[in-house]
Amino acid sequence: MTSNQQRVVVIGGGLAGLRVAARLTADAGAGAGGADVTVLAEEPHAPYNRVLLAEVLAGRYAPEVTALPDAGPVLRRGVRAVRVDRADRTVHCDDGSTEQYDTLVLATGSNAVLPPLRGLFAPDGRELPDGVHAFRTMDDCLALSAAVGVRSGVRTVVIGGGLLGVSAARALAERGAQVVLAQQGERLMERQLDADASALLHDHLSSLGIEIHTQCRVRGVTTAPSADASGGRRVVGVEFADGYRLDADVVVLACGVRPRTGLALAAGLRVGTGILVDDRLRTSDPHIHAIGDCAEHAGRVYGLAGPALEQADALAAQLIRGPGAADPAGTSGAAAPGYTGTRALTRLTLTSAAAGTTPGGAGPFDLAAFGETTPLPGDDVVRLADATRRTYRKVVVRGDRLVGGVLLGELSSVGALARSWEEAETLTDLFHLLTDDGGS
Repeated sequence: MTSNQQRVVVIGGGLAGLRVAARLTADAGAGAGGADVTVLAEEPHAPYNRVLLAEVLAGRYAPEVTALPDAGPVLRRGVRAVRVDRADRTVHCDDGSTEQYDTLVLATGSNAVLPPLRGLFAPDGRELPDGVHAFRTMDDCLALSAAVGVRSGVRTVVIGGGLLGVSAARALAERGAQVVLAQQGERLMERQLDADASALLHDHLSSLGIEIHTQCRVRGVTTAPSADASGGRRVVGVEFADGYRLDADVVVLACGVRPRTGLALAAGLRVGTGILVDDRLRTSDPHIHAIGDCAEHAGRVYGLAGPALEQADALAAQLIRGPGAADPAGTSGAAAPGYTGTRALTRLTLTSAAAGTTPGGAGPFDLAAFGETTPLPGDDVVRLADATRRTYRKVVVRGDRLVGGVLLGELSSVGALARSWEEAETLTDLFHLLTDDGGS
């Protein structure tokens, strides 16, 4: 490390952590001083794109296909940060090693929410019964794949009808599992989709043989002794609040995620839902930043890949250029602009491995949602629906600007609509935007 390099430690080897590390390392390689970067990645696997886990579960991708590009910095895999000493600017790791930092970046991500279900944990332990799986990490994905195996008809219950639950249910149906999807809310993906769009998604999943129950609260799981001599438990069923019991060989917990804030809390940083950061993505300690799923900016935790990458890029620009730093062209420039939030678009493609491989021979099903999909009084709503092609497009217009939309089926127009929304453009030809075939 040269004397003009700052020591940057990144805790977290996911999309956000590796992105900021790659940006800083590239700057150092360009001869701009840059930073000496170390990334601490808790998982032993090569860093991977979490967005693609459903593709691995469905059997379309091998795990290595999801690997993220080599970011270039020192990457310590299988090392967990256990304590941050702010006074000494030191990170202590579970293997006894330490890392000194000038700047620390928390990209710790989030954990799967484990709901308070009766029977989920034994009175004296925190081990999930055999056959019960979260769906958040590569280890979760591989364990779930092994549990479903290659035999068809494995009785599987997916608890949670959000983005993750829908993806898991579809992937498991492709694997030949007998899938029941239980959603406590009124409809599937209720945070992103309106009632009409959700109904189309419901019909699509049902066509694959997935049994869907909405407004259905799971009360507990039932277990029996494991078949081996381990003395453990295995899941045998799911109990609903109305008293109905469903037999199950596998249960998937897709009940949302919670930002990982334990390190920040123990270090005395300010935490709300996530780790609180300002427009420069600084925590309450100016030497520590937070990005990605663990960060809360302006009252919002995004939990999506797009905002995580934008935050990583914004932070890298802050660290590279700083107040009064020269820009990459060598001219004097102001500090890099701060992060002001992300206008996040949710996009999901539910594809089949090949035509006819799923029940009913269903093909790909695409959906996208952005902005405010529920209109306020005075808003205009435009809908285009084609029952034959199973397409649906709805946009919400406030004044002369697009404020949100939902699209299912053919998504050729999503690019043009999203650009108009992101840039808050004045609408001149809404019909053209809705029917544009070159926007994706």
